[in-house]
Amino acid sequence: MKNIAIFICFVIMLFASVINPVYCEEHSKRYAFSIEPHFGIVYGQSFEAVYPTPGYHKAELLSELIWDMKPVFYAAFKLDFGRRDPMSAPGFYSSLNFKIGFPSDSGIMEDRDWKSKENNALTNFSSHTNKTRSFYWADIIIGASIPVKSYFHIKPFFSGSWMHFAFTGRDGYYIYARDAGSGSYYPIDDNPNYAELSGDVIRYQQDWIIAALGFSAGADITSFFSIDFLFQISPFAYCFAKDDHLKTGYIFQDYTIFGLFLEPKLKLSYLLDNLSFSLEAAYRYIGLTRGPSFNKKVNDSFFYKDGEAGAGLSLFDLSLRVKYSF
Repeated sequence: MKNIAIFICFVIMLFASVINPVYCEEHSKRYAFSIEPHFGIVYGQSFEAVYPTPGYHKAELLSELIWDMKPVFYAAFKLDFGRRDPMSAPGFYSSLNFKIGFPSDSGIMEDRDWKSKENNALTNFSSHTNKTRSFYWADIIIGASIPVKSYFHIKPFFSGSWMHFAFTGRDGYYIYARDAGSGSYYPIDDNPNYAELSGDVIRYQQDWIIAALGFSAGADITSFFSIDFLFQISPFAYCFAKDDHLKTGYIFQDYTIFGLFLEPKLKLSYLLDNLSFSLEAAYRYIGLTRGPSFNKKVNDSFFYKDGEAGAGLSLFDLSLRVKYSF
């Protein structure tokens, strides 16, 4: 999946570059490539949800699992192609950004269930140390650069994004309300079942594919400082998720779609000829998706449909960047 996504991104950029007149000699000085290595940190959470069967359970969710990324550090590079001076004339631009996170403990993982048929009271709770095992993130943007003033420009664009996150919850404990029979439970604080756990308990991964529309706006504050704002939005966010419950031996696979995607981004830059230094802050949000869920025991051959599930994401992203144009 990772190699395919990266290959598609490069093919799109190559095709867009070939059809652009940048390679004609008379236009060669109007466009430039730039490389922007950067280091950053994300801070937030990934969400996993199971929806109740309509008319069967009282709560809005049957289960919710929250996976911390508090924090995850990453290294990244960005490759841009566009007009050397976007204030001079309209033009084409594109960019590819790729991030690799460093595996590490990244907070906790919490699992909540609301199983009662009588009310929406919490029935199950567990907490574990969370490790982010893998973190890959690729964004591609293709758009137009339109100068408005000699110091201000806008860039409408189309974007595509692919993200892969994998987590492991280990150790910790659980608190389960006692079963009162006939779909009812005693309160979770009324002598519940309690146990401490050791070792790996649960693993989870998300693979996101997002298509969005957006715009950015940039302005030169002085000859040395610039500011850029970006915003993108889409109702289309697809997630494939896999959940391995190691203690019970069940594997779940979810295919969900249509979570609202939002991302505002702000970038401040210090400019020196072909070199710039930047600080960028962004917030990426995906509301809960929805789609079919399938499960099987570890030794079973086939998955069986098991209701509906969802996934979501909420991440703050802060990075330091150095950009060189050539």
